[in-house]
Amino acid sequence: MKIFNWFFIVCFVLFAALQYNDPDPYIWVPIYLYAAFLCWQATKNKFSLPLYIIGYVVYGAYAAYKIFDANGLIDWITKHNAENIAETMKAEKPWVEESREFFGLVIILIVMIIDHIYLLKKKKATV
Repeated sequence: MKIFNWFFIVCFVLFAALQYNDPDPYIWVPIYLYAAFLCWQATKNKFSLPLYIIGYVVYGAYAAYKIFDANGLIDWITKHNAENIAETMKAEKPWVEESREFFGLVIILIVMIIDHIYLLKKKKATV
């Protein structure tokens, strides 16, 4: 699990660093750095349920918003036939940016869930 978490620490820090040209880096830099922090805590086998709850609520609510936003995931699927969102790194179409942001949040949530389950199992095994 340490390799898993170190991999995502590096990824999330790089993702945060790449937000310099994003229209809303003040939102995305903290999002990615918080996820990196949780992974760093997991490398030390530290688990704080309140920190995970904050992450689940914030990331989950924001992901839900990205699904139903005017240029969000549903719009990308229904109006734009789920066109390629990885074609170019420059997101000139709003539905591309919103869909990418949604999938970024999903990646973070999946990593959090994996760590949460692993750390709870490890905690039960030591009791």
